[in-house]
Amino acid sequence: MLQMDLDIGDFCSNWSHCDLLSAYLARMVSHNRLDSLLFSNLYSSALNELLETVFRVHGASGKLECSVRRQGGLDRIELVFPADEDIFRVYREAIDKLSGENAEKLYLEALFTEGQPDASLGLLELGVDYGARLTIDRVGNDRMCLVAELTLEDENE
Repeated sequence: MLQMDLDIGDFCSNWSHCDLLSAYLARMVSHNRLDSLLFSNLYSSALNELLETVFRVHGASGKLECSVRRQGGLDRIELVFPADEDIFRVYREAIDKLSGENAEKLYLEALFTEGQPDASLGLLELGVDYGARLTIDRVGNDRMCLVAELTLEDENE
């Protein structure tokens, strides 16, 4: 549906880029939804969590590719960005937390901890609060793909 490519250094030069990009893309994909304002807000929040996670945890240099697609009621967000094995492991551990029985407990602990938020916080929020299905894959030796599949709207309503 839509794809944007940015230099990771440019993207990560300013925290507000997360909000600007998520709000823009959310408006673009919400125009034909049953409640476009509600959908745009939900979509923007979910995408913002993904982008903020990448902002915090990413490789040194390269390109950030963001693509969004829709098939029926399923919205798919793909982020491809620079990541070495250590960074990939951070994402793997965060996603593994979501598959456990205590995902909600881990999310609440991460949410209410003092100090710097855990790198997994945004991904835990997406899994617990939004019911997102998150997956990751390696793309070559120095990149990874983070995928979030979300159902934010019931097509039958």
